[in-house]
Amino acid sequence: MSALQIILGTTRPTRQADRVAGWVASAAGSHESFDVEVVDLRDWALPFFSEHFGTIGDIADPTYSDPLVRAWNRKIGEADAYLVVTGEYNHSIPAVLKNAIDSVWVSHAFRNKPVAAVGYSAGIGGGIRAIEHLAQIMIEAEAAPLRSAVVMPFVNDAFGEDGLPKDPATRAGLDVTLDDLAWWSAALTQARADGELPPGRGRMREAMLRARAAESAI
Repeated sequence: MSALQIILGTTRPTRQADRVAGWVASAAGSHESFDVEVVDLRDWALPFFSEHFGTIGDIADPTYSDPLVRAWNRKIGEADAYLVVTGEYNHSIPAVLKNAIDSVWVSHAFRNKPVAAVGYSAGIGGGIRAIEHLAQIMIEAEAAPLRSAVVMPFVNDAFGEDGLPKDPATRAGLDVTLDDLAWWSAALTQARADGELPPGRGRMREAMLRARAAESAI
């Protein structure tokens, strides 16, 4: 089974994330491919990102500037796949979610792992702009953001008394997303086990050094 972390991406007191995540976690827990853990950013009062190479200590076993940041990197590293539940704030993801992603630094804990999203909003947009922005951010983290996602507009009225979304397309969207996460998680877990290239940024730096050395030798 793949270790799936469902990350609650907002800490707002009046958030709808609890209701959304309860449904998502229940569905994911029923999926035979996953061992599910809910990771709530309310439980991770991370400092505002300020790490640099002078704060991480040993690059092979970073200590960071705060033990909580170290623990956060290790927590993210435990998963094989991620499903992010996010609201949409000003056409993007919540600041606490961006900070949490930025704080996964040097450890490359998201790298070569699939990420999908469940987006919601009080209006008609359904969090789609937050989902798109999240994909861009996760590409830079060298994760593998998936096309499949769940979009929930008018979230305040989206659920019935049974705790399930009223719109069958929303339920179907989660089923498709979980299936895709399971497939990509299995594929990328095997690929990581077979061997990974070093991070692209480091390889680019080495390539540039070699190119400059070659130019100097001419």
